[in-house]
Amino acid sequence: MKLNELSPPAGSRKSRKRVGRGVGSGSGKTAGRGTKGLKSRSGGNVRAGYEGGQMPIHRRLPKGGFTNLFKKKFVAVNVRDLARFDSGSIVDEAALVRLGLVKGKRDGIKLLGHGEIAIPLTVKVDRVSKSAREKIESAGGKIEGA
Repeated sequence: MKLNELSPPAGSRKSRKRVGRGVGSGSGKTAGRGTKGLKSRSGGNVRAGYEGGQMPIHRRLPKGGFTNLFKKKFVAVNVRDLARFDSGSIVDEAALVRLGLVKGKRDGIKLLGHGEIAIPLTVKVDRVSKSAREKIESAGGKIEGA
């Protein structure tokens, strides 16, 4: 057996149907699309969600919820993340952005108490959870402004 002698089994490869090539071909004239109607036209097909004139599901179902336009987006930073800072350093928004702990648009930063910290830091953020405040102060640090 050689590569140039290989061929697919008989009947496994079917040639495509050439539509619209005269009435003698069996699929000429309307080319298998039927007569009239949206799907018989060139470029015509039903849009997504169209149910043949029946009220579509997205209009039958009620709308729900609402969007609060005045919602504030706070970025959460955990106490364990502050271990990267040197002892006695000031942790503010600029310092957190520099280290990559805070990214993107935000209305403020909130310090959460997940993890442990052993070094004293001065933290200047918008909001601080109760447990985070306790952990920072027990390590000898202080919180300003929140």
